[in-house]
Amino acid sequence: MTKKKTTKKKTARKKQAVPDATGKHLVIVESPAKARTINKYLGDDYAVTSSVGHVRDLPARSPKGEKQPVPGVDLEHDFAPTYDVLKGKGTLVAELKKAAKVAKDVWFASDLDREGEAISWHLAELLNVEPSKAKRVIFNAITKKQIEEAFKDPHPINMDFVNAQQARRILDRIVGYQVSPLLWKRVAGGLSAGRVQSVAVRIIVEREKEIEAHIPDETWNVVGRFTLDQDKCSSLITEWDTFIDTKDEKGKGPTRKMM
Repeated sequence: MTKKKTTKKKTARKKQAVPDATGKHLVIVESPAKARTINKYLGDDYAVTSSVGHVRDLPARSPKGEKQPVPGVDLEHDFAPTYDVLKGKGTLVAELKKAAKVAKDVWFASDLDREGEAISWHLAELLNVEPSKAKRVIFNAITKKQIEEAFKDPHPINMDFVNAQQARRILDRIVGYQVSPLLWKRVAGGLSAGRVQSVAVRIIVEREKEIEAHIPDETWNVVGRFTLDQDKCSSLITEWDTFIDTKDEKGKGPTRKMM
């Protein structure tokens, strides 16, 4: 009797579905879980969906026929970045574009940090929404009160935050792509350099060198009281005993060392 082989059926990962936004206010958040909760608070006039994080980034490789030292960053023209839709996000972006066309307007409700602001900006770019006219909402907590208050006071996308995020991303890319290959050639393969990690490693190394080069040098402060008046000798002994009995905040007294 032979044992039957059973194969586990692979289940396809469910893709993020964008709800019908016809005649509604389209709201885009980062997380699908947040989208469901916020939709309950806002009601039927809103269609809430999520971007599931970032939708665009600097390309990993240069376009065919081009050799860029740093893919996605034009080093010769003010470090101008070029962005591509992330792999696996094409369908979602296409659905968001369709939803935006039939919606009353688009509200951007990504997280309130600079990454969230950049996500809103990338979405606005893809959906042809002028950042200065965009309806950007931010909130600290997913509660009915916070959501309602945020949607009463929309504001434009904060380009200072967006530019800060872009500068960080571009610097990460430049340092990583320019310095990492040098490490592979001169140190070992698989090593990476980073805008923050490389500086941190240097500080650690320099500090360790200082520690290793330090030569300990024992020093003492000596305080003496001298008198030729024998009548005052007894009082000096009393002062000395009082000094020896003093304790610091840790309960330790003065150190006595015999030479």
